[in-house]
Amino acid sequence: MANVIARRLLTIALICGALVTGASAQEWTVPDVDALPMDVFGQTVRSGRDLIEHTAATIGPDATDPAKRFSGNGLECQSCHLDAGTKKFGLPLAGVWGVFPQFIARENEVRTLEDRINGCMERSMNGRALPPDGAEMKAMLTYIRFISAGAPTGRGVEGRGAPPLPLPTAASDPAHGAKLFAETCAVCHQADGRGLRWAAEDAAQQRHRYQFPPLWGPDSYNDGAGMARPITAASFIHGNMPRGTESDHPVLSAQDAFDVAVFIDSQSRPHRMGNERDFSDRALKPADATYPPFLGPFPPSQHLTGPWQPIQQWQKDNAKILRSAPPAPGD
Repeated sequence: MANVIARRLLTIALICGALVTGASAQEWTVPDVDALPMDVFGQTVRSGRDLIEHTAATIGPDATDPAKRFSGNGLECQSCHLDAGTKKFGLPLAGVWGVFPQFIARENEVRTLEDRINGCMERSMNGRALPPDGAEMKAMLTYIRFISAGAPTGRGVEGRGAPPLPLPTAASDPAHGAKLFAETCAVCHQADGRGLRWAAEDAAQQRHRYQFPPLWGPDSYNDGAGMARPITAASFIHGNMPRGTESDHPVLSAQDAFDVAVFIDSQSRPHRMGNERDFSDRALKPADATYPPFLGPFPPSQHLTGPWQPIQQWQKDNAKILRSAPPAPGD
């Protein structure tokens, strides 16, 4: 057994080493899944990638086995975690292995990577949690661990998440965002924002429900998802959209990205029951969370459009009071 483990570690080291040879510390590199042998380990990594790329077809509403339909919409994990979670500043999964367990403000507790994946399943994928000890969770974890090889433990890597944007000092404009969406985004996501579906025969071949994913409507992320927060959405849009955009050469200006984000997040989408129990430490609730309870003397519309700095300052000034507030019903 020791020899088998040693050979496996050597294989991973050789593959990862071959990919990063000559790379600078700032260069984005991800180990090559396809270079793995077709043994049990390699097959498990590939299975994890398949779940990220083809979520709807494997563990979503298009899965052949009804018991495996954990995801509840037509999105793939890579709809947000671009290129199967390997794109720099495309909310990559590469590099996240070493930062969990970590404190998550939404639950006000330390969460494992399994917990984080299931948070996405219940929110972004509008579905239900994967069994923590099931084959699907094991495959996802194995894939994330493999593509995180070489990343430091205990801190994030350069390229993680999406590049943050300075917050506008005035409210963002959803009407201008609608105009920008029609001009720039609708060619892919369609004028109604509900995505471009493959024809039935093409969907079966591609193993995707959508050629371009829906951004609102019943087949998109619910109102408890991270992308339902405009600040999060704007950073992702600015660094990655239209598809093919690189973060260091954005197509949209920062303000345009905020305007598009507030327009998209003002549209109807599934409601997640229990949102009111999020952020039990109310001082940590993001100013752009668009569901109640709303904090401070601000109209609900300001949590959507901003400006967010006054809300953030009010929360900071009243943190002690917020932390002593009674829990929401059901906590």
